[in-house]
Parts: sequence; C-alpha cells; structure tokens
Amino acid sequence: MSPPSRRTGRPRSVEADRAILGATRAALVELGWGKLTMGDVAARAGVAKTTLYRRWAGKSELVVDAVAAVFDEHLMSADCGSLRADIENVVVRFAELLELPETKTALMAVVAEATHDEALGARVRSAIVDRQKRLVLIGRERAQLRGELPREDDPGAAARNADLIFDVIAGSVVHRLLVSAEPVDREWAQGFSTLLLHGLAATAHPGGASAPPESGQNPAGSV
Repeated sequence: MSPPSRRTGRPRSVEADRAILGATRAALVELGWGKLTMGDVAARAGVAKTTLYRRWAGKSELVVDAVAAVFDEHLMSADCGSLRADIENVVVRFAELLELPETKTALMAVVAEATHDEALGARVRSAIVDRQKRLVLIGRERAQLRGELPREDDPGAAARNADLIFDVIAGSVVHRLLVSAEPVDREWAQGFSTLLLHGLAATAHPGGASAPPESGQNPAGSV
C-alpha cells in the first residue's frame, strides 16, 4: 500500500492568523457586520485576500474564529483557593472580556446571524461554547478534589450538570451586561456566587454570602 499523500504548500503562519483575526475584530467595530468584507480584513491585516479564503470560507466563519481567539486568550480557569472564589473570578473576567468593544460587537453580530444560519450556529457552538465549557469542567474537578463538591458517578448526569452550570453563568453575565446594560463588578459577582452555591434563601439573610452549605446538603448544580 502506498503511503498516504501529504498536503503541500506553505504552512500556516501563526503571526498572519493573529493579524487577520485582530483585523477582523477591528473592522467589525468600525464598519459593522453589514459592511465588513473579506477584502477589507485582508487590507488591514496586510495579506492577500486569497490568504483569507484558504483559511475561511467566508466572513461568518472568520468572525466566529476571531471571537473564539479572544475567549481562548483571556478566559482561564485560575485556582483562587475555593469554589466561590473561582466562580467570582471567572464571572468578573468574562464581564471584562464582554466589555471590550471588539468582543461585544463581534459576539452580538455572530449570535444575531446564527439565529437564521444553522451552519453558523453550529460553528459558534463548537468554536466558542463547547470550548469555554472546559472552564466549568476544570472548576468542578478542582472543587471535587477540595471536597467542596461530590463526585458524579453518572457521566450523563455530570454532562447535563456542566451544561446547566455553564448556561447559568454565561447567560446571567451576558444578560446583565448586554441586555440590562448594568455593571458586573465584584459585589455583583459575590451575590451571584451566593445564589449559585446556596440558593435563594441564602441571599435573603445578612451574611449569606459567607455561609457554607448546611451539613448533608450539596451546593446548587451538584448531584
């Protein structure tokens, strides 16, 4: 049997990709979705338009990857010493990321387009949503090692819980910032973490933000 054929041609340049994705975000802020073109991005990035089309089929895919690159660069699951601190940290960092003009504009644009473009919606889920769910998985595993959360023996239930936790955190921050146009600061993040970990009753009592779960009860989102 003959060896498998290998692709020929010049390898992709990390520097060129970074320049293209940065130019895409800048162009989107300045021009908006409707006026954004592959030619404009190529000119800003200092590359040929054919270079873009070798990497992306069109501007929808390009913009999704431009957003995903920012998320990958800025959102990390830092170990802050406790589950509460980890949640508050990721909430504040996510909010800071969404407040960047290029991130806000790009994310709102692709989400709007994805409502009537099934293929684009699938790309948003795979390139942004699914990749960022790793923060939930990492944070949950860290909390389990600390003994703050119980182990989950049912993989199906664990996956559903991860989806739910991600949706609650991401949805709350996006709604607070982009729909309600209200700030997400440390105080808000502390109240949110109290609600997430201990439920509605904890937010109704002074000192609820520091009260641990009662013996025998699991924090919200755990099995």
